[in-house]
Amino acid sequence: MFMKGPQFQSLHFLSVASKAAGFALFIRLFYFSFRGTNLNWTLLLSIVSALTMTFGNLAALPQQNVKRLLAYSSIAHGGYLLMGVVLLSGDGIKAILFYLTIYMFMNLGAFFVVILVAKEVGSEDIDGYKGLISRAPFVAVAMVIFLFSLTGMPPLAGFAGKWVLFAAVLEKKLYWLAIIGVLNSVVSLYYYIRIVKAMLFETSEDAEVLSFSRGDMALLMAFIVPTILLGVYWKPYDFLKDLPLDKFIG
Repeated sequence: MFMKGPQFQSLHFLSVASKAAGFALFIRLFYFSFRGTNLNWTLLLSIVSALTMTFGNLAALPQQNVKRLLAYSSIAHGGYLLMGVVLLSGDGIKAILFYLTIYMFMNLGAFFVVILVAKEVGSEDIDGYKGLISRAPFVAVAMVIFLFSLTGMPPLAGFAGKWVLFAAVLEKKLYWLAIIGVLNSVVSLYYYIRIVKAMLFETSEDAEVLSFSRGDMALLMAFIVPTILLGVYWKPYDFLKDLPLDKFIG
């Protein structure tokens, strides 16, 4: 039994919101508890960040179930977010907030497509997405946008989010961590492309056109617009840069 619109909105929004709250709590506790100690927390967190994104992406590689693939991908994105914590500064927090905002739209959008497709075809496997471009063109294009944004491809919002994080890491001269982040993004492109390939270039035995409600399409559009807009319009990040977020960490 697959989740309907209201269930999806509440459960998946809460999952992203809880991740944001968890990061906020972690950052505050980390700075208050460990800042000023003799331990090299920058190096330690850099290693944790690298291991987290690498584990998430490698675990996603063999997955055939799209929802499970996206779940492992979420672990990798947690690793990217940890790159902001590594900076030990207000700029790092601003980069995290910007990326979390972007992540909310593209991740919720991708999961929503999974729910819509699963409800119609009865499967969450990649094979269920074969020929989706001819059976549900709008949904297929939306999924391509979300997946490429999650990868960090320009000119989508995911690129803007990763650019801000990676630029901050490079400014900290953590070149090796930035390189690992880029390599992990390349790995993620491989498993996202598998879904795109199925939707655009493979055919399904069932050629029946899929039907979705106007409400579902409106919600999908609500995820698409910011995923595109925040890739070319970075004013929200300029707003964050002006906030005194250094006070947040004491």
